[in-house]
Amino acid sequence: MKKFIETISNIWKIDELRQRIILTLGLLLVYRFGAQVVLPGIDTAQLAELSSQTENGILGILNAFTGGAFANASVFALGIMPYISASIVVQLMGIAIPYLQKLQKEGESGRKTINQITRWLTIGICIVQAPAYLYGLGALGVPDSAFVLGKGLDFIVPAVIILVTGCVFAMWLGEKITDKGIGNGISLLIMVGIIATMPQAFAQEFVSRTTNNTGGIMFMLIEVIVWFLVILASVYLTMAVRQIPVQYARRTASGGYEKNVMGARQYIPLKLNASGVMPIIFAQAIMFAPSLIGKTFNDTAAGQWMEVQFADIFGLAYNILFAVLIIIFTYFYTAITVPTNKMADDLKRSGGFIPGIRPGKETGNYLDKIMSLITLPGSIFLALLAVLPAVVVKLMDVQAGWALFYGGTSLLIMVGVAIDTVQQVNSYLLNRHYDGLMKTGKNRKVA
Repeated sequence: MKKFIETISNIWKIDELRQRIILTLGLLLVYRFGAQVVLPGIDTAQLAELSSQTENGILGILNAFTGGAFANASVFALGIMPYISASIVVQLMGIAIPYLQKLQKEGESGRKTINQITRWLTIGICIVQAPAYLYGLGALGVPDSAFVLGKGLDFIVPAVIILVTGCVFAMWLGEKITDKGIGNGISLLIMVGIIATMPQAFAQEFVSRTTNNTGGIMFMLIEVIVWFLVILASVYLTMAVRQIPVQYARRTASGGYEKNVMGARQYIPLKLNASGVMPIIFAQAIMFAPSLIGKTFNDTAAGQWMEVQFADIFGLAYNILFAVLIIIFTYFYTAITVPTNKMADDLKRSGGFIPGIRPGKETGNYLDKIMSLITLPGSIFLALLAVLPAVVVKLMDVQAGWALFYGGTSLLIMVGVAIDTVQQVNSYLLNRHYDGLMKTGKNRKVA
């Protein structure tokens, strides 16, 4: 404990780091405050049914991502998800559109142009999603009497403008945290939104265990221990890499002439889970389809079966298909985000090579083979982690809200962002000759 306090003291001694942390916390507080501000023209006293509808299922996941803003009919009800969707679309379009491919190769100027395209696409997505959200409130249990001004254009138009502005403002907050704060702004906004729903979910689970005679405090303790073990497994999944040895030929002057000598050995780190949480996000987006197809053909036995089975996110059929889609999308997303051929070309131009492998095309094939081999266990592990909430619900009778923190997108985002944030803080500490955040906080002796 003493070492931890010393480390926190060292963090506070660095002026730049202290200012960045304070700015980050301030902007996150603004985001959390906005999540509680209800849209003008909606009676907050009549939103109880909306809150109950968004406690479980896919809507529960969406509400967790927005930090409860979705259930509050807040000005941040759309959250930052339209920006995430726009980023994914632009990234996928970069594979097929030559203009975007050209921008990706132009360095900083190209990145700025791509960011601007992503922002405009975010606004376009918001303009589509905002009216859908407002008209969907009635289907989610919000009575017509809750709309003080009615559902006419005098309410819809200003509400759409506010929702779009709220999303753009949240996007601006994320970019400011990235530029002026401790980094990973968009991810931090999502993580804070997820964490905001955790205390209520934990409290509901605790009350259920202690009042309904379903295990008591001892079983609650077991749940917490299992949760920490799952977090530990998620950390290993996030940080696991396969190191590919690389050697570089360096030139040196000796005796008045130059000769090639072998340089120091380095490594190419290939991540076990190079795709992150994207396969889960893609799979969740597609999992809406089976239920909708079932509703369309509910006059048939197959349609009724699909409607029932795929409406339950903790059901067997839903999770089997969910796991298969995650494995498929893991391979797909890894293939488009890890350019092994480009890595091989860059390695050849820099004078590096993998021992025993010819530079160029053979190196690219070798890297592609290694990525395929390590992606298989990574994708299976990711799929198991994604369906774990359903497992704990069925086997341990855990409340649905608390079960969502046992795996899936929520847990991986929290773990990934936490690791990145610790690494950012560590970089500042090490640059100022302090030990890292996870080590002692004593000053290092500098010669």
